[in-house]
Amino acid sequence: MKILLLNPPFRDRRYSRTSRSPAVTKSGTLYYPFWLGYATGVLEKDGFEARLIDSPARRLSTENIINIVKDYKPDLVVVDTSTPSIYSDVRIAELIKKSYEDMFVILVGTHPSSLPEETIRLSESINAIARGEYDYTIRDLARALRSDRELTSVPGISFRDGTNIIHNEKRPLIEDLDEIPFVSSVYKRHLRMSDYFFAASFYPLVMIITGRGCPFRCSFCVYPQVFHPGKYRFRSAGNIVDEFEYIKNELPEVKEIGIEDDTFTVDKGRVQEISSNLIKSRTRIPWYANVRADLDYETMSLMKRAGCRLVIVGYESGSQRILDNIHKGIKLEEMKRFNRDAKKAKLLVHGCFMAGNPGESRETLNETLSFAKRLNCDTAQFFPLMLYPGTEAYDWAREGGYLKSENFSDWLTNDGLHNAVLATEALSAKDLVDFCDYARRQFYLRPNYVLYKSLRCLGSPNELVRTSRAFRTFYKHLF
Repeated sequence: MKILLLNPPFRDRRYSRTSRSPAVTKSGTLYYPFWLGYATGVLEKDGFEARLIDSPARRLSTENIINIVKDYKPDLVVVDTSTPSIYSDVRIAELIKKSYEDMFVILVGTHPSSLPEETIRLSESINAIARGEYDYTIRDLARALRSDRELTSVPGISFRDGTNIIHNEKRPLIEDLDEIPFVSSVYKRHLRMSDYFFAASFYPLVMIITGRGCPFRCSFCVYPQVFHPGKYRFRSAGNIVDEFEYIKNELPEVKEIGIEDDTFTVDKGRVQEISSNLIKSRTRIPWYANVRADLDYETMSLMKRAGCRLVIVGYESGSQRILDNIHKGIKLEEMKRFNRDAKKAKLLVHGCFMAGNPGESRETLNETLSFAKRLNCDTAQFFPLMLYPGTEAYDWAREGGYLKSENFSDWLTNDGLHNAVLATEALSAKDLVDFCDYARRQFYLRPNYVLYKSLRCLGSPNELVRTSRAFRTFYKHLF
């Protein structure tokens, strides 16, 4: 049985579906398709022949993909999708199905997980969708198709049965994440490391997941609410160190490892254990992680000794009222202290800021920009609030009449960049986009910042490569 796992083309752009806010980025960042990667590893471990194709990374067109399907003749095609690309992805699924009608097509991702009935009814070419994390769902579906068993035996799918849509029971979350093969080993077999880039990281890099879910309640965050709701689960420290060593030995070209957990630092004791084990292993490969701004200096200092170079943190707003409205569960003073401690530990900080959360006004936007300047992170990003089905933020906007469009294509511009579909009494969609553009210029074009970044590039060849590569796509948006 042959299985094709596909990250489909989208507007001939380097489009990151796996990003928490899928888009073509201004910095040129392209995320690995790590969820497809984990599912590929599980299938191969179970003895299936699987092929992972990342169209945006390889610049493959729809015609290229159809030719691959005709040649490979898969029995099962797993198509990744996202809210902004859903209509395009469904059209590609239709063309694939038309080219080889005997295959079974299933859609995966946060969008079909949130809107299973609506998604499957978009086209009769879609046989099923997988709800939530789908590593074992796809494996069990492949087993059922191979043995001609009833699809009702596969938890976690919704499937077409004539004119009816059947929603099977919910799949339990995976408890033992150590059982899943290293995603980096899947990358080695199926992908090219040189195709991927993260503007804040050394190049080339790999991205891995060490824990799934998040216990915090941020209203806008899609993966914890839709994909991994419920219990936070994590891999053992030994398993993570083993993957670091695998990457060092088997992917020697890699200059950095990205830990793409929603919140790597949920359990500080676990972070300390991982860091201590990495120090003992002498792996000595740089890494970054998404963290929460309540991390203490001692833990950050240990992370630094273990090879951590960069922490990515969602500050979101410089207004305490806005932070409270989105259930951030943190105080401005805590975030200031975190920033000071991170610099003291000699960790670089990439700060993430948002515009348009509940209660936002021009005054709170200005507070956010002032706060970002005072923090003076190594790098920063400013984005309008992106609304995704299944999140509290989406429900707030829709129920309040703030959602400008329900055509998901409007979530992006024609170039695939983020587009605001939110408009409140205080701020229009254009206001939000204009603020983010203005804030970006105000942050990055400060003379002191330009001097700081120039000196860093002169002192580090890796930093020069990273910054130069990001600037090639970023400058036109900055100026």
